[in-house]
Amino acid sequence: MTSADSLWQQIFTFEDYGALLELVHNSLIVGAALGLVGGLAGVFVIIRDLPFAVHGISELSFAGASAALLFGMNVVAGSVIGSLVAAGVIGVLGAKARHRNSVIGILMPFGLGLGVLFLALYKGRAANKFGLLTGQIVAVDAPQTAVLLSMSAVVLVALVVMWRPLVFASTDPEVARTRGVPVRGLSLAFMLVLGLTIALSVQVVGALLVLTLVVTPAAAAARVTASPVLLPVLSVVLAVVSVEGGILLALGSDIPISPYVTTLSFTLYGICAAIGAVRRRNWGRKAVGADGVRAEDARDVGAAAS
Repeated sequence: MTSADSLWQQIFTFEDYGALLELVHNSLIVGAALGLVGGLAGVFVIIRDLPFAVHGISELSFAGASAALLFGMNVVAGSVIGSLVAAGVIGVLGAKARHRNSVIGILMPFGLGLGVLFLALYKGRAANKFGLLTGQIVAVDAPQTAVLLSMSAVVLVALVVMWRPLVFASTDPEVARTRGVPVRGLSLAFMLVLGLTIALSVQVVGALLVLTLVVTPAAAAARVTASPVLLPVLSVVLAVVSVEGGILLALGSDIPISPYVTTLSFTLYGICAAIGAVRRRNWGRKAVGADGVRAEDARDVGAAAS
């Protein structure tokens, strides 16, 4: 067996695949929920220009999870606390984009430094440390599944309740404010919802790669459509395909789930970007053609009048 064949078998191994599926059924359930809430929240992340905030919150989520791991507490609870603290700070102190980015730039290294400190002090299994950063395919047990599904339900209900006013406040905040929409309150509420979404994502793909599920699917969908209905639907579909496909491809491999999820997500983004570019080019040609027809009609009308 050549080194290339050995490397390929490490990346894609499908021996006893059916038996291994039973080990990840909880991850598949949570992954579907993550795709749903991540795809929906990602729409507002793109509209409100918050990808940097997603990364900042994930660093504090990582710090919270690392602290929980060190002190023998529930890792999901630690991740949620870290995410909500970061989201609350960003939401309160970062109302304007310039201030928000400064706050995030301060929080990110602080959270990452704390997380590294807690992991350095932790003397348990190395896999637990690595999983917080890059995710673990079989790390979701039955109790965690119930907790994560409950978190997903909370996020979903919150997004449904605030969807219409949040769209208004996100696309035209000044007009929304004059119409009586609580723009600042909605912004803070969404940041907290985003914090829960990120805490959920960290359990599957790890703290370093949350962007691939909370940002990339929505960004890909935005390259194809601007429809207020199709955009969230397509974002959810792309997110679910990325996480579920990543889990299924990583099954049986020694490699963490993250590279598979990120590769799928990036590939789907590339496809959507190409489709969007072709459609824009075709629309441009049609517009030029229509302008040409109108110009010819105008010349004919002018000649007839003379």
